[in-house]
Amino acid sequence: MSLSTEQTFSFSDAIASVKSGQLSLTQATEKLLSQLNGEERLSLLDGDVEFWDGLRSILWNRYNPTPYVHGAIQRLEIPGIRFTDGPRGVVLGNSTAFPVSMARGATWDLDLERRVGHAIGLEAKAQGANYFAGVCVNLPRHPAWGRIQETYSEDPLLLGEFGLALTQSVQKHVMACVKHYALNSMENARFRVDVEVSEPVLHEVYLAHFRRIVEGGVAAVMSAYNSVNGEWAGQNKHLLTEILRDQWGFDGLVMSDFIFGLRNAPLSVQNGLDIEAPFRQQRRMHLEKALKEKNLEWKDVDRAGERILRKQLQFAISTEDSQPALDVVFCKEHRALAREVAGRSMVLLKNDLINGSPILPLESGTLKRIAVVGRLADIANTGDKGSSQVYPPEVVTPLAGIRAALPNAEVLFADSTEKAEELAAQVEVVICVAGYTYVEEGEYVIPALQGNPSLRAVLPPPKTDEDRETLAILEGKSKNSGDITAGAGGDRVSLRLLEEDEKLIAAVAARNSNTVVSIVTAGAVIVEAWKDKVPAILMSWYSGSEGGHAFADVLLGKVDASGRLPFSIPTDEAHLPFFERDATEIYYSQWYGQHLLDKLGVDAAYPFGFGLSYTTWKVEGVTAARKDPSSIETIQVSFQVTNTGSRAGRFIAEVYGLAGVDEFPKRVLLGFTPVDVDGGQGARVNVEVSLRPVQQWSSGSWSLRTKTLRIEVARFAGDEDRAETTISL
Repeated sequence: MSLSTEQTFSFSDAIASVKSGQLSLTQATEKLLSQLNGEERLSLLDGDVEFWDGLRSILWNRYNPTPYVHGAIQRLEIPGIRFTDGPRGVVLGNSTAFPVSMARGATWDLDLERRVGHAIGLEAKAQGANYFAGVCVNLPRHPAWGRIQETYSEDPLLLGEFGLALTQSVQKHVMACVKHYALNSMENARFRVDVEVSEPVLHEVYLAHFRRIVEGGVAAVMSAYNSVNGEWAGQNKHLLTEILRDQWGFDGLVMSDFIFGLRNAPLSVQNGLDIEAPFRQQRRMHLEKALKEKNLEWKDVDRAGERILRKQLQFAISTEDSQPALDVVFCKEHRALAREVAGRSMVLLKNDLINGSPILPLESGTLKRIAVVGRLADIANTGDKGSSQVYPPEVVTPLAGIRAALPNAEVLFADSTEKAEELAAQVEVVICVAGYTYVEEGEYVIPALQGNPSLRAVLPPPKTDEDRETLAILEGKSKNSGDITAGAGGDRVSLRLLEEDEKLIAAVAARNSNTVVSIVTAGAVIVEAWKDKVPAILMSWYSGSEGGHAFADVLLGKVDASGRLPFSIPTDEAHLPFFERDATEIYYSQWYGQHLLDKLGVDAAYPFGFGLSYTTWKVEGVTAARKDPSSIETIQVSFQVTNTGSRAGRFIAEVYGLAGVDEFPKRVLLGFTPVDVDGGQGARVNVEVSLRPVQQWSSGSWSLRTKTLRIEVARFAGDEDRAETTISL
């Protein structure tokens, strides 16, 4: 392609030409690309900031305070990809911190997730971003994964539906990016591990949710750090071209994960990676030489450039009516939404009778003295402190939320076991807040090169003393680590609570039988050592800016306990797949989570989809029918839900399919819907559910693996009170 000699055709001109109908989007993109010289065309393919300057800004300032810009060309008014991270909100500035994605998955409420996406999109655009890289749908094969909080569930169907809901709402305002493609569910080993997986399992399990979101129109995909079947994900032709583009028809752009997301710059361009993020790095080091030596062709560069420019133009046009003011950030409405989501997410695991009545909800009118105890009860604990950290102006802690909700009661506080034990004997109820922080689980970022010196080759040579000092931090050889704590986060070393938390629970429960334990976590916690010591356990998650208020809402029954587990909790670590957090290679099969428990024939401590309510429910009258007899995609399921209790509540209807075939999970989730019903009332519910979970991938095509499917509508996987029917396919 040669530089055009015609009158300059700018980004604004391209938009105008499409809107007027003078040019198609493709034609306008090609004309705009023709205006760029060689240096500008290459500049589209990476970040705009020099590598060492950008890295220092992360280490000594903070991550992503303003958008990271890729491929802005002022001469032609091209804005570039203006990146903000996620997913618990917008990382830029001081944005609203929503509950982490796993908590949102526990709501089983797609409409609620769409509202979160709308808010996130507004806050991103108001702060100068046009690209939100916070749709994380990696499947957590093992609950120790350090970044489990950034994804929604252990189930591909939940992952796909929630990821799509977030994507489509965010994209009313900015481009959305789904990540990390693919098989990225180990944290400490992410820069070196090779994941081996069979082709059927790859498509049926680990890519199913990505496929759903791509088909739903996501603008961008972020590749993963790890290797898949022997090739790094950021330059993996099978993943990035043969599956993503050729099979699924993806027409968007692909961005690398940051800094260590590829190992061969020319190969990454050839194999389908469009942008190296976030700074000038390997491509700036190698692409010009590769072009001169014919190891890379300009047609590959321009193919990536066309994708990048086309998506910018497309979204500049489709979102031009979205021009939010800065005061939308952390606004009253978004804080109220964060509180609503947090309340809907909390999962009641246990609620025993005390003097003939369940201990929860608490009766606020009769409470005079209450103790809130634990090291986590009065700290801002919204999740890990890696790339997903959001910086809200304030966070409501559990203690603050309970005090605000009980102005006429004396709310005492202790963060030590000794003081808590003393208070427990003096109050009516003890609320014990236990669990984790970013220290126990989260993104593992520093020192990246320690124990993995091969990564040094992907970094530009340091030229100044400042550059060399920054490199020393990555190598673990410097005392100046900026704001990032070396060794913090990463994959969990235990699935049980810290010893001090278990001692705290035992101590206060021994002094007060009215003890409620709140678990702050993102994944499964094995509770066998202490669960029989307390009458109530509530999974309260990393619950965002307004989590403390939401916590009180659920404890006091202002919000029904309607959260349901988006994963299973085993009784023993032996019932989980093999996991080695420092592995260099690992094999992924379809057996993990609830499916593995079913295969092993062991009960879960709390099965997938489990959660108690403050009322009682009955499901009956299930029917199933094919809307289109020729389709292998969906069926219609109908059933009656009755609230058999006296108070209004929310029922999460979970629809499962049982194929009854060998070497396949016993039951798979096909669909779900929340149903709000007043006490003593009923509702007829119709829901369209997916047949994709019972499809099989073979010889490059999909087919149903059974001719007869049993349908269950249940409160959780394996519910004995389920209602069921059978449908011929």
